[in-house]
Amino acid sequence: MTGEPAIDRRANAAPVYLDYQATTPTDPRVVAAMLPYFTEKFGNPHSTSHHFGREAAEAVERARGDVAALIGAEAREIVFTSGATESNNAAIKGAVRFMRDERRSDRDRIVTVATEHKCVLETCRQLEREGFSLTVMPVKSDGLLDLAALADAIGPRTALVSVMAVNNEIGTIQDLAAIGALCRARGILFHSDAAQAAGKVPLDVEAMGIDLLSISGHKLYGPKGIGALYIRRRPRVRLVPLIDGGGQERGFRSGTLPTPLCVGLGVACAIARDEMAAEAARLVELRRRLFAALHRRIPGMRLNGSGEQRVAGNLNIGFPGIDAEKLLEACATVAASTGSACSSASIEPSYVLRALGLDAAAARASFRLCVGRFTTVPEIDFAADALVAAFERLGAAEGMKKAASGAT
Repeated sequence: MTGEPAIDRRANAAPVYLDYQATTPTDPRVVAAMLPYFTEKFGNPHSTSHHFGREAAEAVERARGDVAALIGAEAREIVFTSGATESNNAAIKGAVRFMRDERRSDRDRIVTVATEHKCVLETCRQLEREGFSLTVMPVKSDGLLDLAALADAIGPRTALVSVMAVNNEIGTIQDLAAIGALCRARGILFHSDAAQAAGKVPLDVEAMGIDLLSISGHKLYGPKGIGALYIRRRPRVRLVPLIDGGGQERGFRSGTLPTPLCVGLGVACAIARDEMAAEAARLVELRRRLFAALHRRIPGMRLNGSGEQRVAGNLNIGFPGIDAEKLLEACATVAASTGSACSSASIEPSYVLRALGLDAAAARASFRLCVGRFTTVPEIDFAADALVAAFERLGAAEGMKKAASGAT
């Protein structure tokens, strides 16, 4: 390896996209299904007194059934939302506020995990400001939750446990069935943010004992701006709605449904259900190929998160002695992410990686590579060459800086 930039011999010289956990391109089959509902089939799905409205309503209900089938639910347990952030807010706030305001329950504690998505953590912190008690569980060095510690942390006052199915930075897959069984035995509601899991790993809300589950369309090759919330009917889970209005979605979420987006989410879920196993097997091979190509050329490269309990397309790795932000800036031919949070114009080390026990330097040296449905083998090989070349250029530049500093 000479350290020279890799030559892009692909037919399409656009950057290689390896950020599939940030968002996925909408599958062309999904786009094709959506298009008629922007033009010819434009009816309001809530105006069912005429053909146009009934046509839209029927499409929405087909989509609802497809979403439900992906997770082993009933269609009437699915509520459409604008995405996982809204679903997470509606589930967590709605459930615990209902217990407090309607049932006058003394269950006032929420339990979640340090590596949850910000929208879950901030939702829980808002409820803490409202007087609820909050317990944030640590994780082990592989990103997995210690189930024995969770069992010790929940008690008679625990209202709800929220644990994400697949972590958005490190791809760790939590044992939802075990967590669900633990919560069910204690009479505690169990919510899971499944934005990164739906369509990628098998989910069965009944078998896993899940009461509330959040889905995001743009994480599974559907459109942005649409998501869903599963709300268990038996035993019945009740929520205080976030949005008041005309009482659509059985009163859980008022507002006119965006028919094209609902259709797109439904088709994306149907495709995922049919192709999930084969796609996961292909992505695992691509991930292994990428990891092997980098590992043999980057001494001291670190894998962050569980090596086994990991979603098929995710790699979170650290290159020794570099700043990941600078590495990705130096490698414009690869689109990837550090997973860092921007705050007040300064880049902070990933709180997820810090929760694993990494120090600030190791967290800053780490970044996320995610393969997906449209990733090819030539793209994997090109990306590996480009990342190694960028690493070597940065290393050479740092060496020159140190040498110059020593000379003065």
